[in-house]
Amino acid sequence: MNTRNAQIHGGRTHSLRVLAVPGSLRDGSYNRALVRAACELAPDSVLVEPYDVAEIPFYDEDVEAAGDPEPVSRFKRAIDRADALLIATPEYNAGPSGVLKNALDWASRPPRTSVLAGKPVAIMGASPSRGGTARAQAQLALVLESTGAAIVPNGQLRVAHASAKFDDTDVPTLADNETRHALRTLLEALHRAVDAAGTAIPGPDSHQAGITDPSTSMPEPAAA
Repeated sequence: MNTRNAQIHGGRTHSLRVLAVPGSLRDGSYNRALVRAACELAPDSVLVEPYDVAEIPFYDEDVEAAGDPEPVSRFKRAIDRADALLIATPEYNAGPSGVLKNALDWASRPPRTSVLAGKPVAIMGASPSRGGTARAQAQLALVLESTGAAIVPNGQLRVAHASAKFDDTDVPTLADNETRHALRTLLEALHRAVDAAGTAIPGPDSHQAGITDPSTSMPEPAAA
C-alpha cells in the first residue's frame, strides 16, 4: 500500500504521484494526447506518470488461479505505488474501451482488498462528437464504484468536439487553452481530494467538472 512521501523527479520535488492510464492503444488517440497533456500541465507538486496497458492479457480466472501474469503484477504494483489514478477513456458503443475495462478487471482482484480499493480516481475523455465520452465515463464510474475506488469531487473532464481542441498531427497535442486550463483544474482537484483523504464516492452524475456540451443524445462515434 502506498505511503505518501515527497519524491524528487527531474530535479523537482513532488508530493503527489498520479498514475495516468489511457484507455486507447492508438498512437494518434486523443485520449493518449490528454494523458501527455496531463504530464505537461501538472502542478509542480504533482508527478503524472503514464501507464500503457497494452501488454495486459484478457482476464481469465484459470490464469489468475495459477498466479498473476507479470504484466498484471506490474500494473497492480504501479497502482499501489501511486497516490491516485487518472483515467482517460475513449467511448465505443456508448461505453469505455474493452482494453481499459479488462485492465480494471484484473486490478480489481482480489475483491474488496484490491489495489483499487479506496484509491482516489479522476476520469477524463475526449471524443470528436458533442458528448465528450459522457456515457463511457458514466459506465466507468459505475465500474470503479464497484471496486471500491473513490472518484473525487469535481473529478471528471469531458472534452467534446476533440478535433477542434487538438492540433492536426499524427500524434496530436492538446492546443485549446480552455481545455488545458480545465485539465490543470482537474489535477488540482485530484490533489485536494488526496490531501483531504477519506473521499466518499458520490453518484456518477455528480462528478463532472470539465468542458462538455450539454446535449449528449446523439450516438457517439469511436474516439480512440
